[in-house]
Amino acid sequence: MLSIAPAPTIYLHTGSTDMRKSFDGLSGIIRGTFDADPCDGSLFLFVNKRRDRIKALWWDGDGYVLWYKRLEEGTFETLASRNGEERVRIDSTQLAMILGGVRLESVRRRKRMHRAI
Repeated sequence: MLSIAPAPTIYLHTGSTDMRKSFDGLSGIIRGTFDADPCDGSLFLFVNKRRDRIKALWWDGDGYVLWYKRLEEGTFETLASRNGEERVRIDSTQLAMILGGVRLESVRRRKRMHRAI
Protein backbone atom coordinates (compact mmCIF):
# COMPACT_ATOMS: atom_id res chain seq x y z
CA MET A 1 0.00 0.00 0.00
CA LEU A 2 1.19 3.51 -0.78
CA SER A 3 2.12 5.54 2.27
CA ILE A 4 1.78 9.31 2.02
CA ALA A 5 3.17 10.20 5.46
CA PRO A 6 6.82 11.28 5.40
CA ALA A 7 9.27 8.79 6.86
CA PRO A 8 10.96 9.90 10.08
CA THR A 9 14.66 10.62 10.22
CA ILE A 10 16.37 7.48 11.52
CA TYR A 11 19.57 7.50 13.58
CA LEU A 12 21.57 4.42 14.58
CA HIS A 13 23.80 4.71 17.65
CA THR A 14 27.26 3.46 16.60
CA GLY A 15 28.33 2.29 20.04
CA SER A 16 26.93 -0.51 22.14
CA THR A 17 24.08 0.27 24.52
CA ASP A 18 23.10 -1.26 27.82
CA MET A 19 19.71 -2.82 27.06
CA ARG A 20 18.58 -2.25 30.65
CA LYS A 21 18.07 1.39 29.69
CA SER A 22 14.49 2.37 29.08
CA PHE A 23 12.76 5.59 28.03
CA ASP A 24 14.69 8.00 30.25
CA GLY A 25 18.09 6.34 29.83
CA LEU A 26 17.84 6.20 26.04
CA SER A 27 16.54 9.77 25.79
CA GLY A 28 19.51 10.78 27.97
CA ILE A 29 21.88 9.23 25.41
CA ILE A 30 20.10 11.16 22.67
CA ARG A 31 20.38 14.45 24.55
CA GLY A 32 23.92 13.94 25.84
CA THR A 33 25.75 11.97 23.18
CA PHE A 34 23.82 12.99 20.07
CA ASP A 35 23.15 16.56 21.27
CA ALA A 36 19.65 16.11 19.82
CA ASP A 37 16.06 16.37 20.99
CA PRO A 38 14.44 12.94 21.44
CA CYS A 39 11.02 14.58 20.92
CA ASP A 40 11.75 15.83 17.39
CA GLY A 41 9.99 12.92 15.68
CA SER A 42 13.15 11.02 14.73
CA LEU A 43 13.54 7.29 15.28
CA PHE A 44 16.60 6.39 17.35
CA LEU A 45 18.09 2.87 17.24
CA PHE A 46 20.35 1.25 19.85
CA VAL A 47 22.14 -2.12 19.65
CA ASN A 48 23.73 -4.05 22.51
CA LYS A 49 27.35 -5.22 22.68
CA ARG A 50 26.56 -8.78 21.47
CA ARG A 51 24.45 -7.24 18.66
CA ASP A 52 21.58 -9.66 19.24
CA ARG A 53 19.17 -7.04 20.62
CA ILE A 54 17.95 -3.74 19.25
CA LYS A 55 15.79 -1.00 20.75
CA ALA A 56 14.08 1.80 18.89
CA LEU A 57 12.86 4.96 20.64
CA TRP A 58 10.39 7.33 18.99
CA TRP A 59 8.28 10.25 20.19
CA ASP A 60 4.77 9.96 18.71
CA GLY A 61 3.56 13.40 19.77
CA ASP A 62 2.30 12.72 23.27
CA GLY A 63 4.66 10.05 24.61
CA TYR A 64 7.59 7.78 23.90
CA VAL A 65 7.24 4.51 22.02
CA LEU A 66 9.84 1.83 22.66
CA TRP A 67 10.33 -1.20 20.39
CA TYR A 68 12.60 -4.03 21.45
CA LYS A 69 13.71 -7.04 19.42
CA ARG A 70 15.85 -9.97 20.56
CA LEU A 71 17.27 -12.38 18.00
CA GLU A 72 17.30 -16.06 18.87
CA GLU A 73 20.12 -16.63 16.35
CA GLY A 74 22.42 -14.27 14.51
CA THR A 75 23.32 -10.63 14.99
CA PHE A 76 22.30 -7.19 13.83
CA GLU A 77 24.70 -5.22 11.70
CA THR A 78 26.06 -2.00 13.11
CA LEU A 79 27.56 0.80 11.11
CA ALA A 80 30.58 2.96 11.80
CA SER A 81 30.37 6.68 11.20
CA ARG A 82 32.78 8.19 8.72
CA ASN A 83 33.70 11.15 10.88
CA GLY A 84 33.79 9.50 14.31
CA GLU A 85 30.33 10.60 15.43
CA GLU A 86 28.26 8.50 17.81
CA ARG A 87 25.36 8.22 15.36
CA VAL A 88 24.77 7.37 11.73
CA ARG A 89 21.77 8.54 9.76
CA ILE A 90 20.11 5.73 7.84
CA ASP A 91 16.99 5.49 5.69
CA SER A 92 13.98 3.21 6.01
CA THR A 93 15.38 0.80 3.41
CA GLN A 94 18.59 0.36 5.41
CA LEU A 95 16.53 -0.15 8.58
CA ALA A 96 14.52 -2.89 6.88
CA MET A 97 17.75 -4.56 5.73
CA ILE A 98 19.29 -4.38 9.22
CA LEU A 99 16.17 -5.93 10.76
CA GLY A 100 16.04 -8.54 7.98
CA GLY A 101 19.65 -9.62 8.44
CA VAL A 102 20.99 -8.22 5.16
CA ARG A 103 24.66 -7.21 5.19
CA LEU A 104 24.72 -3.57 4.07
CA GLU A 105 28.29 -3.74 2.73
CA SER A 106 27.28 -6.32 0.13
CA VAL A 107 24.34 -4.28 -1.15
CA ARG A 108 24.85 -2.12 -4.22
CA ARG A 109 22.42 0.72 -4.74
CA ARG A 110 21.37 1.86 -8.16
CA LYS A 111 21.87 5.48 -9.05
CA ARG A 112 19.07 7.83 -7.97
CA MET A 113 18.63 11.58 -8.02
CA HIS A 114 18.77 13.21 -4.60
CA ARG A 115 17.42 16.69 -4.05
CA ALA A 116 19.37 19.02 -1.81
CA ILE A 117 17.35 19.95 1.24
